[in-house]
Amino acid sequence: MSFRLAAYAVCIEYGRVLLVRHVSPQGESTWTLPGGRVEHAEDPFDAVIREVAEETGCDADVERLLGVDSRVIPAAAARAGVEHQNVGIFYRVRITGGHLRPEPNGETAEPVWIPVPGVARLRRSSLVDVGVALAQTVPATGHVGPVPIGGLIQH
Repeated sequence: MSFRLAAYAVCIEYGRVLLVRHVSPQGESTWTLPGGRVEHAEDPFDAVIREVAEETGCDADVERLLGVDSRVIPAAAARAGVEHQNVGIFYRVRITGGHLRPEPNGETAEPVWIPVPGVARLRRSSLVDVGVALAQTVPATGHVGPVPIGGLIQH
């Protein structure tokens, strides 16, 4: 089994959520939250700020911890073909400066503000639904129930 610890930014302002379009090496496009792998010895709090800057060109402040989500992706559905566990730490962030731009030399092709109701029509990572659910419900436990995989949602 492979394992990844990641930090994700949930930025919702004026009824819109900040998403980034991830393009796989095979050319497939999926919408996701700004964020990514926590580097060795890096604090996840610092990682989410770094990832927002890298993937969107914007500066961000963390407003609060929203929650932690753990997903096990079966080998048949995982990119590498082996069972994979992703532990995601979700933070509510506020954009404080900078200008939206694609990630230079990265897999993130386009950051955009999407109206929250329009998210349901996107081909997106389940991480988007987890982050939006955490931001909208702010559960005291920091845990959101399982997000169904299927339809337009992809891992």
